[in-house]
Parts: sequence; structure tokens; C-alpha cells
Amino acid sequence: MTSIQFETELSGESALVLPPEVLAKLPKSGKAKVLVLVEGDLEDDEWRRASYEQFMKDDSPEDAIYDAYP
Repeated sequence: MTSIQFETELSGESALVLPPEVLAKLPKSGKAKVLVLVEGDLEDDEWRRASYEQFMKDDSPEDAIYDAYP
């Protein structure tokens, strides 16, 4: 699998703009995986909450005593 990296400006639209030089590198058909990385921590609080919930879900019954501590 080959990767093509580029930056684009987000404008609130429902589509990402691909620069012409990137489009020229893409094959005419086939499958592609798309990974979007954005700057900032937009969902940091949500991620922390979900991580904590998952961590607590894995507790054994013997560890339930610690749930009462802040």
C-alpha cells in the first residue's frame, strides 16, 4: 500500500478538497483507505471519558471497594 500525504483547509463543507497534484497520483479505479488527522484536541474530553469508562468496566468484583473513593 502506498501513502500520499497532503494538507488541506477545512471549510465546513461535507467534502475534502484534493489538490490536483494528489489527484494525478491516484489510480483511476480500485480501493483506497482514508485517514484524516486534524490539529487540536476537539474530542479530548469525550475520549478521556470513554477511556475511563472502559477502564472501569474491566474491574474485578474485588476491586469494587475502590469505586467509592474520589
